[in-house]
Amino acid sequence: MTMYYTSTQIIFIVNIIVIFLLLITIVWSVVRPDRRVWPPPGRRSWQYALTWIGWLVAFALNACLLFLDWNSWILGGGLRFLLGIPLALLGGLLAFWGIATIGWKNSTGVRDGFSPSGPYRFTRNPQYVGDTVLFVGLSIIANSQLLWITHALLALWFIIAPLSEEVWLKEQYGEEYERYRRQAPRFL
Repeated sequence: MTMYYTSTQIIFIVNIIVIFLLLITIVWSVVRPDRRVWPPPGRRSWQYALTWIGWLVAFALNACLLFLDWNSWILGGGLRFLLGIPLALLGGLLAFWGIATIGWKNSTGVRDGFSPSGPYRFTRNPQYVGDTVLFVGLSIIANSQLLWITHALLALWFIIAPLSEEVWLKEQYGEEYERYRRQAPRFL
């Protein structure tokens, strides 16, 4: 008996493997902060390369699923656009505001100063909150069961990542970060 997979199924399976690798590395980083993968020790480290190659591949495969598995699930009609577009825009703007506030280096896990301003006054992780809202919006718009699954798993990474980052931030910024941590919630 021969099994044949469609290109959509292959992309989904590869995407799941990549996302599980990302999840394993972030859980490892929480459990073993002395040997963490995220945040990486530097821009030229294997940890930095592994994390960002994984994310770039996951984003590319999700973009493929968005088109290949378009409108394959339960949401019909225009309501999904009325719900999804504002969520995607809101999430994208929040994530972009977070990046603009702390800069690209800090956003990619490389230490480049501490800035509890902009959206960081309201949440310690505006990029993760924004990306999660963006994923929900895109999943609603695309109406793809496969995209809901991959986006949910990527959002799980966003939920776990601060547990690793907070240890690193305390190491890097000491009492300044501790004061900030007591003032701003982790997510909302």
